[in-house]
Amino acid sequence: MGEKEGNLALKNKTYVLNRILFVVCTCLLFTGCYFAATEYAQARAVQAVAEKVLRFHVIAKSDNANDQRRKLLVRDAVGDWMQLKLSEVENLEACEEVILKNEKQICRIAEEALEKDGKKEHVSVRLADVEFPEKTYGAYRFPAGTYRALQVVIGEGNGHNWWCVLYPNLCFSAEGYDETGDEAEKELTKVLSASEYEMLLKENSYKLDVKYLKWLKFWED
Repeated sequence: MGEKEGNLALKNKTYVLNRILFVVCTCLLFTGCYFAATEYAQARAVQAVAEKVLRFHVIAKSDNANDQRRKLLVRDAVGDWMQLKLSEVENLEACEEVILKNEKQICRIAEEALEKDGKKEHVSVRLADVEFPEKTYGAYRFPAGTYRALQVVIGEGNGHNWWCVLYPNLCFSAEGYDETGDEAEKELTKVLSASEYEMLLKENSYKLDVKYLKWLKFWED
């Protein structure tokens, strides 16, 4: 191969390598932008949902079987009382107002339930912003994030927790706890937009859509 042919081959090779590098960098850039935009949009959607719901969160003293059983006694005692108090509540603000006015009463109800079971235990009650991991609740998946919650903590609160959505009411039904059927959809759609509701459905998980890469036809002259 002559010098001229060698230089041409080197030039062509350099051109191809530069095209490859350009495509790779462009794909990485757009992928990064896509993920950043998706993450931002999801964070905004999670925040929008979190601002419209209130959770009921009971934390056990420990993970031993008896403390986990007693956690459910507290859930039932406080839950029965809350169901009556919130039966006429029509919005989130009114729900929080009921809780704030009755924190001491809620605490007393929880402690009395434990005492009736044979052992006194300190209980703390608060209305607080709580960090939750992703949670599956029947047909719904609530993304990880900060949610407002009525939090009832037994003793040191070192055990696994129980939770439900207090407002809108996904906690209570004629059959007991964990209302996730048609009534759950009815309750959620009262306060959430159509897109927010769709986001919570388990089958609607966030997936990377690579269709936007189809226009990248850098291999064609």
